[in-house]
Amino acid sequence: MPLDAHQHFWRYEPRDYAWIDDSLAPLRRDVLPEESARTMASAGFDACLAVQARQTPAETPFLLALADANPCIAGVVGWTDLQAPDARVTLAALASHPKLVGMRHVVQSEPDDFLARPTFLAGVGLLGEFGLTYDVLIFERQFPAALEFVRRFPAQRFVLDHLGKPDIRHGRFQDWARQLRALAAEPNVACKLSGLVTEAHWHAWTPESLRPYIDEAADCFTPARLMIGSDWPVCTVAGSYAAVMDVVLDAIASWPASAQASVLGETARAWYVRSR
Repeated sequence: MPLDAHQHFWRYEPRDYAWIDDSLAPLRRDVLPEESARTMASAGFDACLAVQARQTPAETPFLLALADANPCIAGVVGWTDLQAPDARVTLAALASHPKLVGMRHVVQSEPDDFLARPTFLAGVGLLGEFGLTYDVLIFERQFPAALEFVRRFPAQRFVLDHLGKPDIRHGRFQDWARQLRALAAEPNVACKLSGLVTEAHWHAWTPESLRPYIDEAADCFTPARLMIGSDWPVCTVAGSYAAVMDVVLDAIASWPASAQASVLGETARAWYVRSR
């Protein structure tokens, strides 16, 4: 069953989604699983992982409630304040829901030293107790900090979102590729083939302009640690759901069937499995 490893849902409230600025104005609306299910079905996908889009205590319960009501949501990557003194108690309560599979913090919006803060490290160190994966959301400049971060937790499963957000728009490749390869050398890190169209020219990208980034990720992570993700609905500012997914589908079309199966769901299911 094909699985889209990266989608977002919300009931739009301006105060909760300040990151949806004027450039993202089409996203200033409710985005819910009913719409997602129709969109996925038209492209041959059956299920998705719902990933946090706001950093409020209400976010994870909201996504878990959606998952309860919508079988197309296979799992939730949520948010809680991992720096809070009661983080363990909160995680235990949230993790009592079987569809919670991971946690994420929007590190790309934090100072570059954030991943080394003792309070945050202490919170991440709790995730293993509950079998939760951690999604790493960074900009390219934060790769060195992310490398040190994942090395601190060799038993923790990590997933790099959006290939570390390479600057495709300006054609930058070599420094990104070098740093991606260093992160991929850590066996506890997987990677999502997601979020590329919004790092490119939104209205001028081509599959050919994105292909080198996909090929590089495939070479250093291998299919066993790669998973397809749409970043829907954010991706729609740069292309339709089908067009975005076709970029990856076309790139892997010549791969062996087993490698394609990994990218299309097996990696995500293995990496986000709840092991406690």
